[in-house]
Amino acid sequence: MQINVSGHHVTVTDAIKENVEAKFGKVANHFPQLDSLNVTLTVERSSQSIEATTQYLGAAVAVQASDHDMYTAIAQAAKKMEAALSHRKGAVKGNRHDKPALDADALAS
Repeated sequence: MQINVSGHHVTVTDAIKENVEAKFGKVANHFPQLDSLNVTLTVERSSQSIEATTQYLGAAVAVQASDHDMYTAIAQAAKKMEAALSHRKGAVKGNRHDKPALDADALAS
């Protein structure tokens, strides 16, 4: 999986990039259909936030997390991404099966 890391008001160091790749690499192991992931790191006055977006099974999945510590925000975003992808996977699998047909005779009586 390709992970694109960019920063807004922050320089992306090698340590931050390795941490992002480690955390989201675990997510990629659970969902091998993922091709790419875009991660944007933002530093503001009192908080540091991360936004991650990807395409999964025909829909865009995006998560956002913020904290005072960048590494904590990265871990929270990875956890949220795994939950969102799991939810999306369940929604797709739930619609895959054929629904039972209604019997016209049963409705008439």
